[in-house]
Amino acid sequence: MLWVAVGLTFVAILVVAGALVYAFAPGEFPIADRLSRLWQPLAAQRKVSFRERQTQKAAQVLSDVGKLLPSSKDLSATKLMLVRAGYRRPEAIMALRGAKVLLPIVFAIIVYVSGLTNSNNGVFVWILALVAGFLLPDMWLSRRVRKRQTILRKALPDALDLLVVCIEAGLGLDQAFMRVSQELRITHPELCGELDLVNAQIRVGRTRIESMRELASRTGVDDIKALVAMLIQTDRFGTSVSQSLRVHADDMRMKRRQRAEEAAAKTPVKMVPPLVFFIFPALFVVILGPAIITIFRQFIGMHQ
Repeated sequence: MLWVAVGLTFVAILVVAGALVYAFAPGEFPIADRLSRLWQPLAAQRKVSFRERQTQKAAQVLSDVGKLLPSSKDLSATKLMLVRAGYRRPEAIMALRGAKVLLPIVFAIIVYVSGLTNSNNGVFVWILALVAGFLLPDMWLSRRVRKRQTILRKALPDALDLLVVCIEAGLGLDQAFMRVSQELRITHPELCGELDLVNAQIRVGRTRIESMRELASRTGVDDIKALVAMLIQTDRFGTSVSQSLRVHADDMRMKRRQRAEEAAAKTPVKMVPPLVFFIFPALFVVILGPAIITIFRQFIGMHQ
């Protein structure tokens, strides 16, 4: 019976570790992904990969579980977080709710099979497993939102430079958005998707100001909010769009350079924990180990 429990615990830990790696690991290398998009035909680009198919199946299962729960009244904040993470499908909210139901059950089974609940802190382990399973989907969603916002923030300066070129070449603002979306579709697909959505909303009859404000709310990126505010003021007061965009693009480039300098300045601080906990102990063992062994042998010889 003990060997069965040990085996089930090993399998459960392996499954959880594989799921975490599958969820958080990047799909492909960026260079290989860009080359594949450049050289593959359009039909090959639209083929759904094996990983995407499995993800869709898992999302469908979680969505079915979430639909069994009673509906909640206030889900606007969760829907906004899902949209900012890039999940606009209606069943995304149900999949998240289903994950909050299934993960506590999975974690409870793991701690029960592993025998951790048989100790004196069994109640604490139960509570910890349930709380971790319930909070893990929200933590994952927050991480996805931050990652996507970082991608949009890095793509914005390039889009602004191209937008200035299009405006100065004689295109209108809506046509410039469409042209930027076409040109940057390979390098910055996330930002192009947002611009396509803005153009689609304008084509169906929504005003440009409403679409831009929804873009700022949908992304939650401060740089995009500043761009939207600048475009709304330009449209309202009739100032030059190209000149305003050029000044704003210069400001975005300066901010990107400052962020790079800030990240470079943080590098030595981030290197301290690996050095202290992994590299320095190994160095101490290699350098001081022989000396300690020699001193210990001499000390034993003196007492013999």
